[in-house]
Amino acid sequence: MRRVLVDTLRGEGYEVYEVSDGGALLVELARNHRFHYNAVDLVVSDVRMPLCSGLQALETLRGTSARTRFLLLTAFGDEDMHARATALGAMLLDKPFSTRKLRNTVADLLASGPHAR
Repeated sequence: MRRVLVDTLRGEGYEVYEVSDGGALLVELARNHRFHYNAVDLVVSDVRMPLCSGLQALETLRGTSARTRFLLLTAFGDEDMHARATALGAMLLDKPFSTRKLRNTVADLLASGPHAR
């Protein structure tokens, strides 16, 4: 699934950084200071991941940057999960979804807010 996401977004011309799980996401962003300086426009993350869930990563990173947008992906989205993601300023996309839906959702998220291209 990650390969399809990466290939789809790179095919749209986006610069994509790829990590294996929520813990690696936190480490990568902290190590390179990308998140601290609001250089990341959008984080696309699965909700269920080893070491650190997408929601846990979002909660941790939200304290660092309120401007970076989040798109969380899940096959297990219920009303509570959608409410929690929305409260943290993220969008939740339920699986399965088409690559067209992914492209449109990413474009819409990036077109809104301070990092619009």
